Amino acid sequence: MTPTGVGAAVPSRVRVRRGLSRPRGGSRKYDAAPRPFGGAGWHPWLYLAPALVILGGLLLYPIYQLGLISVFRYTQAQVSGGEPTAFVGVDNYADVFGDEQFWSVLLATVLFAAACVVSTLAVGCALAVLLTRVRALPRLVLMLAALGAWATPAVTGSTVWLFLFDPDFGPVNRVLGLGDHSWTYGRYSAFLLVLLEVVWCSFPFVMVTVYAGIRAVPSEVLEAAALDGASPWRVWRSVLAPMLRPVLTVVTIQSVIWDFKVFTQIYVMTGGGGIAGQNLVLNVYAYQQAFASSQYGLGAAIGVVTLLVLLAVTLVYLRLLRRQGEEL
Repeated sequence: MTPTGVGAAVPSRVRVRRGLSRPRGGSRKYDAAPRPFGGAGWHPWLYLAPALVILGGLLLYPIYQLGLISVFRYTQAQVSGGEPTAFVGVDNYADVFGDEQFWSVLLATVLFAAACVVSTLAVGCALAVLLTRVRALPRLVLMLAALGAWATPAVTGSTVWLFLFDPDFGPVNRVLGLGDHSWTYGRYSAFLLVLLEVVWCSFPFVMVTVYAGIRAVPSEVLEAAALDGASPWRVWRSVLAPMLRPVLTVVTIQSVIWDFKVFTQIYVMTGGGGIAGQNLVLNVYAYQQAFASSQYGLGAAIGVVTLLVLLAVTLVYLRLLRRQGEEL
């Protein structure tokens, strides 16, 4: 007699194959041939290998050379071949940490970078929200103007800002009625002028990135917040900011890296660091030690310290986010 039920409709060959794929215990087991390179998990790395090799050559090798120079006495005499290079170990780092000017420059760099990051994020996020509330034509004009500022070379932008605030011919002093006031003479006014230029050329990245993140937020969420009577600030603080945290993490880390290693704006707008070095930041300070004083080993040591500070700040920020349960 032919068996009845569902099992009768399934051929024996299929039942055997199912039995092989689901052995006792409920776990799947396939008799497939061994995969090369340890399985499919290696396939993405094979595709990324050419890019990783190029990045390794462009990033890792210069960092290695920077660290190598920082432990040698390397001055103009060694460059010209007049004297052999001499291994000095951590003497260059001891000279850097023993210099009082280094600590004042480091403090000025941290404060200046923090002000630039906060200002850039505030302006970029505010304009990103504005882009979602204006019509197509104003949005297009604002986007083109912002991208134009972003695409402007740093030297060109710095020169234009110097002209705008020039004490003799600049239109800003005329509009504000400040006469021949020099913005680059005082320490804080010079830092403020550079900060404005840095924010002007940096906020488009934040604006475009955050705007794309806002567009990815479901419209139902924003509509529900509006129906509940939430103000625009409350919508941003309680709805958008938590949902955009991964995006904000990226733009914050990028801004910290860019603003901490500002060089061109300070060098051009303050004439190489301001009067008596009052507007020095770490990158300009390292440049002066390496090329103006021909102490290349000392300048390399400052560069290594700058790199380590940036890595420490980034890792601390990521660790704080992970403690808050954020997926990165």
